[in-house]
Amino acid sequence: MKTIIDAKAPDRDWLKTYYYLRFTVSAIWVALAFTVAKAMPPLAAVMLVAYPAWDALANYLDARRSGGLTRNKSQMLNFVVSVVTAIAVAATLPHGMHAVLQIFGVWAVLSGLFQLLTGVRRWKSYGAQWAMILSGAQSGLAGAHMLSKAAGTAPVSIADIAPYAAFGAFYFLISAVSLTISDARRRSKAMAA
Repeated sequence: MKTIIDAKAPDRDWLKTYYYLRFTVSAIWVALAFTVAKAMPPLAAVMLVAYPAWDALANYLDARRSGGLTRNKSQMLNFVVSVVTAIAVAATLPHGMHAVLQIFGVWAVLSGLFQLLTGVRRWKSYGAQWAMILSGAQSGLAGAHMLSKAAGTAPVSIADIAPYAAFGAFYFLISAVSLTISDARRRSKAMAA
């Protein structure tokens, strides 16, 4: 079993790159959701399907770099749930945003749980996973909030999902920066020794 000390640099470099990429994609999605997509329903519809589809692809790519989906059960489950969510959102869009928000709420709860489990599993090998664990837990709370809004009568839109994506972007950035700092400290200790 690898530890923080013997985790190969390419693995750590991949994880940092992955976290920075996840931050960038989520930040762009949030910016579009709060601006252009609010006034362009066709763009909002594409974005609502694309977000869980992107999550599925990202989980697949990350698991592939870490031994495959079968070795990374939490990412495999996250991949499956995200694919199903993208399909469900596409099928539900004609029924209105309340139904779509319900699907996103369930997805947030499930994907948050799987992200939390992935963070816990990676802690021994990579360290600096507290933000991913916290993000997973907060995703569950965000999902519960979305479900309660979906059950209400107030109008909802893509902007009601954007804060969830914004917090995800923030946590991916924190995780990437934490790994970057951790690696810099390890390098300076190795050079001093």
